[in-house]
Amino acid sequence: MTTSIPATPFTDPAPAQRLERAAAALIAHGFTVEVLDDSAAARTRVQELIPEGASVFTGASETLRLSGIDEDINGSGRYASVKARGRTMDRATQAAEIWRMIACPDVIVGSAAAVTETGSLVAASASGSQLAGYSGAAARAIWIVGAQKVVPDLDAALRRIEDHCLPLENERAMKAYGQPSALNRLLILNAEPHPGRGTVLLLREAIGF
Repeated sequence: MTTSIPATPFTDPAPAQRLERAAAALIAHGFTVEVLDDSAAARTRVQELIPEGASVFTGASETLRLSGIDEDINGSGRYASVKARGRTMDRATQAAEIWRMIACPDVIVGSAAAVTETGSLVAASASGSQLAGYSGAAARAIWIVGAQKVVPDLDAALRRIEDHCLPLENERAMKAYGQPSALNRLLILNAEPHPGRGTVLLLREAIGF
C-alpha cells in the first residue's frame, strides 16, 4: 500500500531558521546575502546598491512589479534603463544590439523561482532574455527573493517551478500577451565565482510567484 504525500503549496513564507540556513549556504557559495524584512526594505536597498546612471536590465518578475522596483528602475530616469532604450529600437534591424544590451548591462535585477537551503538559485524562462545576465554576462546581479521561494533542495525547486510557478505565469502571460508561457529554459546557479558580483536580497515576507 502506498501513501500519497500532499503537494507542497509553495506559498507559505519559510520560517527564520530555514531563511538563515539558505542565506548561510548561499554565502558559502560566494553570493552576498542580506536578509530583509520586506519588499519596502528591498526597494530602498536596491536604490543604494545601484549607482545612478548605471545601465540596468530588469528580468520579468512579479516580485519587481509588486514591490515597485521595476518602476523605480525603468521609469524614474535615475538609471539607463535597457528596457526603455530597447523600446525605441527596431527589433527587425537591431535585434542583435538589443540582445547584447540585455545580456551585458552594468547591473541586472530580477528574482528567482526558487532558492534552496543547500545554496542554489533557480530561474526559469520562456525567452531566456534574463539568463545570460544572471549567469555571468552582466557585471553585477541582484536578486530579490520572497520567503515562500525557499525550498529544501533542487528536486523541490523543480517541483515548485512546474507545479506552482508555471501555472501562474501562464495565466499572467495570457492576460499580457495573449499566449501561454513555457518552461523553455532553466538556469541553476550553484555558486558565484566572482566575489561581490551576485547579491541576494532574501525577504522575510512572501511576494511574487
